[in-house]
Amino acid sequence: MKKISLLLGAGLVFLVSSCTVVYPGVATNNKIVKSGEVEAKLFLGLGNVDVGLYQAAKNGGITKIATYDYSIRAGLFTTKYKTIVTGE
Repeated sequence: MKKISLLLGAGLVFLVSSCTVVYPGVATNNKIVKSGEVEAKLFLGLGNVDVGLYQAAKNGGITKIATYDYSIRAGLFTTKYKTIVTGE
């Protein structure tokens, strides 16, 4: 009985855990003065979102991108995408 409850507990932890992947990068040697970001959350992977560098720069009023940071956090039912850019 203890083995079954241990397996069920481990299975539950596996199902509710999430995974995060981060892709940092340096685009140019421009000064870092401003920051902009864009994020979107999809349920069951359904939908079409724009989380690109251009949209994040537009949200922050950036014309020259210096660095970017793109992350994906995947859960059981939802996936969250986030892009952060810095620059002038």
